[in-house]
Amino acid sequence: ALSTARPLVSVYSEKNEETGDTVALATVFKAPIRPDVVNFVHDNISKNSRQPYAVRKLAGHQTSAESWGTGRAVARIPRVRGGGTHRSGQGAFGNMCRGGRMFAPTRVWRRWHRKINVTQKRYATVSAIAASGVPALVMSKGNLILYCCHLKFF
Repeated sequence: ALSTARPLVSVYSEKNEETGDTVALATVFKAPIRPDVVNFVHDNISKNSRQPYAVRKLAGHQTSAESWGTGRAVARIPRVRGGGTHRSGQGAFGNMCRGGRMFAPTRVWRRWHRKINVTQKRYATVSAIAASGVPALVMSKGNLILYCCHLKFF
């Protein structure tokens, strides 16, 4: 989009003054803009900084509970043994019980990290650089470049 509009770009000095020279636009800015590839690579690279987590293996099973069996007009879920406390007789172990273990406890050997192809990473980088040369896309992200006649590339 930008390559057809401005194939030449102005050269600026260190003091931010226009020198009068022009150079050809870098070919990286003529690359196709693929937001789907950029989003895919960004999502997968961000997954590589996650830290594994899990629940304790004994969580929800640290009580002496046993099922009362059938014939008592209560559910067959294991129940805490003993007496003299409100906890006795309450359901235990199940994921539907208060203080019980969760359903399918989390494990640390889940696949936390993702491998991304080198060519896909390069394609996403080139696409993102090309998108930074389109003023409409830069302004849509909240950058104020209203008073610039064109974007400056340093």
